[in-house]
Amino acid sequence: MMNNENSGAIEKLSDPGLPEHIHRKTDVDPRAAKKAERQVSILFALSAFGTLLFIYSYIWIPEDTFIFLPITGTTNAHQLFLGLGLAMALFFIGMGAVHWAKTLMPDHEVVDYRKEQRSKDEDRAALVATVKEGAANAGLGRRPLIKRTMGLALGLVGLSPLLLLRDLGPLPENELNETNWKAGTRLVTDPGDRPIRPSDLEVGGVAQVQPAFPQGKVRHLDDIAKDSVLLIRIRPEEFNLDAERLSWTYQGIIAFSKICSHMGCAVALYEQTTKHLLCPCHQSTFDVTRAAKVIFGPAARPLPQLPITVDSEGYLVAQAPFNEAVGPSFWERDS
Repeated sequence: MMNNENSGAIEKLSDPGLPEHIHRKTDVDPRAAKKAERQVSILFALSAFGTLLFIYSYIWIPEDTFIFLPITGTTNAHQLFLGLGLAMALFFIGMGAVHWAKTLMPDHEVVDYRKEQRSKDEDRAALVATVKEGAANAGLGRRPLIKRTMGLALGLVGLSPLLLLRDLGPLPENELNETNWKAGTRLVTDPGDRPIRPSDLEVGGVAQVQPAFPQGKVRHLDDIAKDSVLLIRIRPEEFNLDAERLSWTYQGIIAFSKICSHMGCAVALYEQTTKHLLCPCHQSTFDVTRAAKVIFGPAARPLPQLPITVDSEGYLVAQAPFNEAVGPSFWERDS
């Protein structure tokens, strides 16, 4: 009885063998194989085009170039074609490799028996021979079109990381210390570029503003980032400022840089009850009544204040540039 059970177990564990191999169309039809080869080459060529689009966008499309698309509306062309080019480069090189493997590379079924510990020398030699045979069967030598287009795609896509190293330099030097605010510059709404009168801002009101630019001058993305200002109005008696800082306000209106002094996020949340400004990234909190002094969070410095007054026509203008450089503490600054 025991012998019969053992015989049944051995029979169940016996090698079932390989199923009957089903040939692909490209295995038996040379025209189908040639068509698949052209398709793989087209995919690799599309990958190369995507990399060239990425390089062109990175170098020659200005960062503040915008285009209108029916689906998304006004879109930044620099960012759009950067993403589109890199996506094409990676997607089509992967598609080409998959299509090549599924239609042209050998697909014969092979059984690899599990060995205990180190294989025998003859088995190791057989593995090397199998690998070499598989490389030969892949057909790179017989398919020069695929070899050339794949080399083109891989070579170009490898340039992308090298191109991005350009962003490591040069250093900004004094560029980040300077903004477009200077004495007499009008405060205008963002968006809209509409000059602002004190009466336009109610007590408790907040407005995002930019400096008014001369006719014909274009505002770039770097300008928008550095020049952004939050305009806040509270009751004048609620300020807890020294005489100099108080002279930088006008009828309870005070102006601060919108760029957090911690990591450069946009300080966009104002709590009217407590008179606090909050950075949503890391919760740095600034007290408006005390010249944006830090009362919570990782920020080490108050938000830079923009001295303001009114011009002869009653519009709000800057008395002077920011009292210090805007932005994170790791930016180069004089103070």
